[in-house]
Amino acid sequence: MKKVAIQGIAGSFHEDAAMRYFDEEIEIVECRSFRKVCELIDADKVDISVMAIENSIAGSLLNNYGLIRDFHLRIIGEIYIHIQLNLMALPGVEKKDIKEIYSHPVSFQQCNEFLEHNFPDVKTKELGDNAGVAKYISEDKITYAGVISNNRSAEIYGLNIMEPGIETNKKNYTRFLILAKHGNPSEGTNKASICFEVGHYYGSLSSVLNIFAENEINMAKIQSVPIVGKPNEYTIHVDIEWNSLENYEHAIHQVLKKVSSLSILGEYTKGEVAIQNQNSVT
Repeated sequence: MKKVAIQGIAGSFHEDAAMRYFDEEIEIVECRSFRKVCELIDADKVDISVMAIENSIAGSLLNNYGLIRDFHLRIIGEIYIHIQLNLMALPGVEKKDIKEIYSHPVSFQQCNEFLEHNFPDVKTKELGDNAGVAKYISEDKITYAGVISNNRSAEIYGLNIMEPGIETNKKNYTRFLILAKHGNPSEGTNKASICFEVGHYYGSLSSVLNIFAENEINMAKIQSVPIVGKPNEYTIHVDIEWNSLENYEHAIHQVLKKVSSLSILGEYTKGEVAIQNQNSVT
């Protein structure tokens, strides 16, 4: 049975992503932080990890790019999870009873519009992951607070959903990467995540990006990540997709001539973006 490390606990979106991605029984290993997730892979204590990398509202998790590079992990897959967030509380608690609302900082970003309109004077507290705050108010029987979390955690921790689907964008999704110590073979893949650095001169970046267009390779994402300790210097992360593996390999060889460093973080099969019902996870 595969051991899969996630940041968070049972009921979290990370657990949801792991369960959806693997078409087999897995053992979930809960971790307090993304760094701990990476450390477990590095120490061969788990086989694989699932890590969020971007959300369609809140944007990219820049620190996670750094962790992937620092621990020399390889991306072997990806999955997009539809994010449906609800306002929840213990059974019997009414809206007028709520003096505080707990959740993850990213979840607060995703639900700002609802909170501003419905709870403008209620104090919000960033206490950790969504499932963790659901577990917290359930175990401590906190009747003056609500939480923002998903359907799965409401079911697990016995909470009442007071307002379903409070996220601003109803087509909100989070992209999760599947990480391992060793990568996939190139054959059979159609997407890659790479990172590189270029010199500080006119056209240095565009000359690299043009190579992908010339080889009929689609750039699905481009992200600049600051290099720690080097002001005004960045690592450029690019996700690319192709129909021809030969074109991809040819492009990489051309890119190598234009950059000061290049890392292939992983070659894998492109994940599909689909709006899914969170209730379908059991």
